[in-house]
Amino acid sequence: MEISGVISAIVIGLAIGVLGRLVVPGRQHIGVLWTIVVGIAAAFVGTALAAAFGVADTDGVDWMQWLIQIALAATGVAALSRVKALR
Repeated sequence: MEISGVISAIVIGLAIGVLGRLVVPGRQHIGVLWTIVVGIAAAFVGTALAAAFGVADTDGVDWMQWLIQIALAATGVAALSRVKALR
């Protein structure tokens, strides 16, 4: 992955984290910074998974890649929120 790909994954990760948080119902017990970190991680992992499944590079918008990333972010936000709520 080139540096431009890393920078775009970080920027997209911000949006992915927010979208992932919006997908999870109820109140989340994590802050904005954790949401951003989860979104960035979901962007990187989601891109790798999309490439593994062969849906990373399509004509136009990569909707499947976005869906994978948002699903990962929602799962990460929910899991981290549950862990934080137990403390």
